[in-house]
Amino acid sequence: MSKKDNGASLILSYLNEKNRPYSAQDVFCNLQKQHGLGKTAVVKAMELLALEGKIKEKTYGKQKIYFADQAQFKDVNDADLKAMDSQISELSADVQSLTQTCRQLDTELKELNSSLTTEEIQSEIQELKVECSGYRARLEKIKSATNHVTPEEREKVYKEQTVYVKEWKKRKRMASDMMNQILEGYPKSKKEFLDEAGVETDEDCKVVVPSA
Repeated sequence: MSKKDNGASLILSYLNEKNRPYSAQDVFCNLQKQHGLGKTAVVKAMELLALEGKIKEKTYGKQKIYFADQAQFKDVNDADLKAMDSQISELSADVQSLTQTCRQLDTELKELNSSLTTEEIQSEIQELKVECSGYRARLEKIKSATNHVTPEEREKVYKEQTVYVKEWKKRKRMASDMMNQILEGYPKSKKEFLDEAGVETDEDCKVVVPSA
């Protein structure tokens, strides 16, 4: 495309190929990205083509519509139009079918890409076998141990814990009551009293009385 041509031949070929009406804006949008035509150049080229009679121009209000000169095309009878309509319908059905097939294949491809490869699966199986082997050895070790705690011994421990926790709570409550009585006549704060008496609370030692 020469500078002198300014895109006129390209626009003429485009309009003849598409054989449908376009505005200058339509042609600019359709050809600008691929061919880098400027809007002003497109408008001037189309006006020149219309002036030379190479394309036709129609004005609707303030908008101009351009289309190919129909005299250059052969007449098409009704039978030919029906045949073309039938072909268009068949091709449209084929396009729809192929589009659906492509979508299905894309979905299958995404699933395959997100799945593990055969090598990865074999490696994972081997890792799981090693892990299971470790668990089996650990289980056998536990089963063969001779120092199991009997249900009676466990129950005894639970009962002793209950007694000790109960006593702990009782003594803590008694100490709290005594301290509150002392603090009623003590001129300083509770913290200062605990510091002077050298008392460490459960909270100071970061321990909590068990619930049971």
